[in-house]
Amino acid sequence: MTSEETPISEQLKGCYENLIVIDIGANLTNKKYGRDLDSVVQRAKDAGVQKIMVTGTSVRNSKEALRLTRLYPSTIYSTAGVHPHDAKSMIEEDMWGELHEIAAAPECVAVGECGLNYSKDFSEPHVQRDVFKRQVEMACELRKPLFVHEKEAQDDLIKILDEFSNRLPAVVIHSFTGSVEQGLKYIEKGFYLGITGYICKDKSDGGIRRLLSERLLPLDKLLVETDSPFMYPNMRASKLPLHVKDSLTERSMNFVNRYCTFQRNEPCALPAIVELIAGFLGQSPEDVALATAFNALKIFGLSQ
Repeated sequence: MTSEETPISEQLKGCYENLIVIDIGANLTNKKYGRDLDSVVQRAKDAGVQKIMVTGTSVRNSKEALRLTRLYPSTIYSTAGVHPHDAKSMIEEDMWGELHEIAAAPECVAVGECGLNYSKDFSEPHVQRDVFKRQVEMACELRKPLFVHEKEAQDDLIKILDEFSNRLPAVVIHSFTGSVEQGLKYIEKGFYLGITGYICKDKSDGGIRRLLSERLLPLDKLLVETDSPFMYPNMRASKLPLHVKDSLTERSMNFVNRYCTFQRNEPCALPAIVELIAGFLGQSPEDVALATAFNALKIFGLSQ
């Protein structure tokens, strides 16, 4: 059943008027937000970002993300997980107990960021696989979605997920930057793809832009995120097609130009990302906002 076929709340219908969006991935525990987090969250709300999921990438970081949910209730939600780069840190069994406790909290809506990254060697591949597998097991036990990171490791990642196929929760491929072929593999598995401002940077003939422009990524499998402070949407990128640039509104561009930089992206950039995605899809930003907000509410059980 697609979002178009499913009854939606009157509040979500407001997306058509105000472009209300949900950021499923922002690293607001990053020290770059240490001095002005209140302003960052308020700017996001002003821009139309109704809810923000703060990503947990280690035990300590997941605990801090959970703390933010209690400072900004009904606006911030969290995830709890161990990034593949930090897999080698999970050496004590007590750490797994602590991670499980954080992940079980009601404000924590997904297990992750977890997965495999073979592009860098911060943790050995076999260690990454072991740590990822335990987090998949945790997600199955808690019945919470998986928030997955993957770089140059798709075959191994799918192989592990296939081991749990009969009880696997929803799987979200966070900050997808892969090829059309990789994207289609995930879509065929029923997974969701999180798209960021990387679409401004992607210059390949067979990447995210093609996945969108040829409508190979259905709206009911699409989610949007800023991955702040990373993945700045460089709207001045020379290779952005003119019709895509024309989809940007002055309001969304103002938030990006005033408050976001290559060094520090913010959740308030999300409406611009939605408009860029809509430009590539050849659909209205309102339709993309509505579909992605509905998907996020459904998958993560966020309160409306």
